[in-house]
Amino acid sequence: MIVKTLPPSSRPIQEDSSNGTNSRGELDVIDIVPEDGTPRLVVRSPRLLAAQKVRTTAQPETLYDPVGIAAHYQNRKVQVIRRIFAVLGPTLSFVFGLWSDSKRGIVVKNDRRRATQLRVLLTKLGPAYIKIGQALSTRPDLVPPVYLEELTKLQDQLPPFPNEIAYQFIKEELGAPPEEVYAELSAQPIAAASLGQVYKGKLKTGEEVAVKVQRPDLREGITIDLYILRNLAAWVQKKVKRVRSDLVGILDELGDRIFEEMDYIHEGENAERFFELYGHIKDVYVPKIYWEYTNRRVLTMEWINGTKLTQTEEISAQGIDARYLIEVGVQCSLRQLLEHGFFHADPHPGNLLATTDGKLAYLDFGMMSEIKPPQRYGLIEAIVHVVNRDFEGLAKDYVKLDFLSPETDLTPIIPAFARVFADAQGASVAELNIKSITDELSALMYEYPFRVPPYYALIIRSLVTLEGIAIYIDPNFKVLSEAYPYVSKRLLTDPAPQLRASLQDLLFKDGRFRWNRLENLLKNARNSQDYDFNLVLNQGIEFLASERGAFIRDKLVDESVNGLDALGKNVLHNFTYLLRERVGLTAVNETPAATVEQQQTLEHIKRILGILRETRGFDPMEFAPKIAQLLVNSDVQRLGQQIANRFTQKAVARLIRQLLAS
Repeated sequence: MIVKTLPPSSRPIQEDSSNGTNSRGELDVIDIVPEDGTPRLVVRSPRLLAAQKVRTTAQPETLYDPVGIAAHYQNRKVQVIRRIFAVLGPTLSFVFGLWSDSKRGIVVKNDRRRATQLRVLLTKLGPAYIKIGQALSTRPDLVPPVYLEELTKLQDQLPPFPNEIAYQFIKEELGAPPEEVYAELSAQPIAAASLGQVYKGKLKTGEEVAVKVQRPDLREGITIDLYILRNLAAWVQKKVKRVRSDLVGILDELGDRIFEEMDYIHEGENAERFFELYGHIKDVYVPKIYWEYTNRRVLTMEWINGTKLTQTEEISAQGIDARYLIEVGVQCSLRQLLEHGFFHADPHPGNLLATTDGKLAYLDFGMMSEIKPPQRYGLIEAIVHVVNRDFEGLAKDYVKLDFLSPETDLTPIIPAFARVFADAQGASVAELNIKSITDELSALMYEYPFRVPPYYALIIRSLVTLEGIAIYIDPNFKVLSEAYPYVSKRLLTDPAPQLRASLQDLLFKDGRFRWNRLENLLKNARNSQDYDFNLVLNQGIEFLASERGAFIRDKLVDESVNGLDALGKNVLHNFTYLLRERVGLTAVNETPAATVEQQQTLEHIKRILGILRETRGFDPMEFAPKIAQLLVNSDVQRLGQQIANRFTQKAVARLIRQLLAS
């Protein structure tokens, strides 16, 4: 039978899950023509959030089930042993070859022959090992250039499988042979990756599309490798006491993602969700999914004309700045990890393209993952504490992030963090590198009772892979440096209680306000793309006037009074000096100026005012009306009254002291 789905007329489509209608209030339908020739209409959402999910859950093979997999291979020990030797044999042979070459004086890291052997070995071992090679292909700081060049081919230059099998899958999944479904289809695949291969095609309506078809026997090959690795992880976790991380949980997390990646319906849904969350970001492009030509083993999506980010010369020849696109990717990743929690876990160069019009296009949404709000806030706090060298706060962050149990004694861990970051003590945030930090912390985790939670592995994979691409384009690129403006903006504008508490901890130490920290936050935040002065001003006043802002409000009133007091002292000092020295009234006592500490506070306030004037959204012509509006705001009036009352009390107290002294 031929299945035709009416495509959505626009994106994004907002579904009403309660009744299965789209944003126009209409039902989306498919026209099914069965073999008896009698057509009938069936309700079906273009995003398959209802009917397709029911069908997906009805097919157990599309879900990762470690218990079921273990039961399956329990009575197939010969098959498992055969696979173990199939992996160990060529792997040990390759390692022995490297050892032998080094003994004979051959520079292994420059040996293209060995690099090619490694690529071929990983290809033969199957998808699970190909993904390891793909991850290594993004790390120029770890892998020699010759090996890097070969491993890059694992992204989309793997051996294809026969067209006959691909065409059969298209017929089985879409209900008709390729020539009836597509107006054109390339004679050979234009790319072949670990889980499938891609053809360039054209719909009968004229749109150019990429048609991805899944590899045959994929599930069986991946399943047995996951079974072996899971048993190995469980054995290590049980026998090696130094390993406290949940290795089995980490592997299960990876298994979940790989099985989801093998379901192209799920990938299509991921793509549309990614578009809805991040498609609005400047210069980010997400291709359209054609649901009427998509099913579990076949995915049809919009064709993207673009160049891999690592092909810097080709990108430059088009007049496109590759470094700028990496900055776009970093900003998008920050929103994925720290704002919405739905993130691309496999951003290797084959999945990131520079389009001909200078946008960053994301491809391949099979391996996606999620991070929960407490973990997102914990990561923001950890970044802030790393940047500001607050190692006590960082240790507490690791408890919140489930790396340390709540009863862990943090006393020896705090100085250990200080040792890890000792080399960067005099450095700015721009000099910190995620990979080096991760390596140092990994070594620390063996020494102290850390455990690695399952969600962490994919986050690090995502960040380290992106940083690897960035380093390839610009060796001096620092992801953390690009991230901090966004983190600063979140601290200043996000109303979440966790971040407000972090802001309080950051700005106050031992009851004293740290103006330099506020100055640093404002300076970094203004570099964030979506930071706006008006937003900060309005949210700041709203927060200060609320019950949650009581602590900061009281301290800010004290600091404001001190600032006004210092200003008053300076004015009075200058006036009395003028009377004595210029006019000659020696009977007038010269009033002392502000203290050094008060003078420093005044300098900070001046610099902060300068930063605000240079911030996006600050307009002197519009500022006066805003001041007028603020003056009639009851919250602002309350703050003003507090400052005036405190200042009056301080002035009266000083006058009484002076009278008593005289």
